[in-house]
Amino acid sequence: MNQKFPWVILPASKEEEFMLAALKEAWKAFQLNEVPVGAVLVKEEKIIARGHNQVELLQDATAHAELLCLTTAEAALENWRLKGATLYCTMEPCAMCAGAMFLTRIDQLVWGAPDLRHGANGSWVDLFANKHPMHQIKITNGILQEYSAQLMRDFFRLQRQKKA
Repeated sequence: MNQKFPWVILPASKEEEFMLAALKEAWKAFQLNEVPVGAVLVKEEKIIARGHNQVELLQDATAHAELLCLTTAEAALENWRLKGATLYCTMEPCAMCAGAMFLTRIDQLVWGAPDLRHGANGSWVDLFANKHPMHQIKITNGILQEYSAQLMRDFFRLQRQKKA
């Protein structure tokens, strides 16, 4: 495949700028025939880690963009505590990824499109609704949502065509 990123997006804010970077990670996953989810971790207004889904490549159901991004950041910082960091991901995180966000103690989560099947911020279940005993995560959603959702629709349309 190896096509260029499909959109020209002029970010209107820092949030959109970082979400665009996450979208480019999702595009990498799309190109690799992976469910197109991407993530970047930002600290002090710099991207310190990137990730995209690699479930099929690694044959690992836990190889989600968010987890790979968090693990990369932990290694880069040589610290599992990611205080002061914001995770940008193109889709609402699943329960596994939400748990990892609590455990790594990120300060903020910004996500794009809802995940009706696995979303852990209200679409399926809301793991962020109850006050955590040790750590709170500030959440913003809907950033560049239409692009994240379109990429997902395009991916699954292509998957259905392959099976037909």
